[in-house]
Amino acid sequence: MKMSAAEICQVLKEGELEKRSDNLLQFWKRKTCVLTTDSLNIYADTQKRSKGKELKLQSIKKVDCVERTGKFVYFTIVTTDNKEIDFRCSGEDNCWNAVITMALIDYQNRKAIQDFKTRQDNESASPGQQERRMARAP
Repeated sequence: MKMSAAEICQVLKEGELEKRSDNLLQFWKRKTCVLTTDSLNIYADTQKRSKGKELKLQSIKKVDCVERTGKFVYFTIVTTDNKEIDFRCSGEDNCWNAVITMALIDYQNRKAIQDFKTRQDNESASPGQQERRMARAP
């Protein structure tokens, strides 16, 4: 999917989010996160953004298991390979789960439109295909 440089660089939300660690004790670790139109970037340190993980929106299947407690909102990001990543954010903030969900929907819509346009262009480039389809139609 082709996007302009302005779309790729557009920051939708930036701030702190807590991620549950993958180890046995599963501690919550505070991370600095930057959500753009095509990815969620997770950094361990607010000062040094050189080392971080990038979770592309194309690799996210859904945002799941949203639960609100007194202080936190907990949610899980499910990837296309069915890996689950647990997060939490304070309940007072404009919560990350909603912003990530809306960014994911926007990305999927843009991708669907691009796929449709590509398919339309391919069909119009080969008129013989169109005639064969019309012949089969009732």
